[in-house]
Amino acid sequence: MEKFTTLSGIAAPLPLINVDTDMIIPKQFLKTIKRSGLGVNLFDEMRYDDDGNEIKDFVLNKPAYRNAEILVAGDNFGCGSSREHAPWALLDFGIRCVIGPSYADIFYNNCFKNGILPIVLPQEQVDVLMKDAEKGANARIEVDLAAQTVTSSDGEVFSFDVDGFKKHCLLNGLDDIGLTMEKAASIDAFEQQASAARPWV
Repeated sequence: MEKFTTLSGIAAPLPLINVDTDMIIPKQFLKTIKRSGLGVNLFDEMRYDDDGNEIKDFVLNKPAYRNAEILVAGDNFGCGSSREHAPWALLDFGIRCVIGPSYADIFYNNCFKNGILPIVLPQEQVDVLMKDAEKGANARIEVDLAAQTVTSSDGEVFSFDVDGFKKHCLLNGLDDIGLTMEKAASIDAFEQQASAARPWV
């Protein structure tokens, strides 16, 4: 998993509440177990019409936001069914950070496990960043995970809370497998001791 330390990127505004995981990545795209290739179908039903043509008014189809790395979202983002494909699709598109007032618990935890930083801020601060994001490609928002700050393009700084363990994992690029591999020496030592004590196993 790629480390997350600091990020300075274009932020796309998505001022919708209760955006569920089926809106993020519709169910027909859940057949794959690969983490790549889902970005093209991120927000599929909002991005494309019935003929597969881009809907020009959707934020990620606008030239200013095609390379967005941050998403400023509405309340209760990521609700609905518990599909890990949702953060996979966001990450594959290029989104490394989501900023919003609240998230569904499973989506929130899945983000950390896949290298995405979901930031919780009070609604009034999210509103400031939403307006900032509406400025387009000229406005870049900065995120510093170590300092736990978000800085608007105008220099306004907001602090956010994050669980210490989740922060450690993101800063060091550790997913569940990476965490296990940190204990590889201890695991090997245990296996050797177990083999010596019970060679018949």
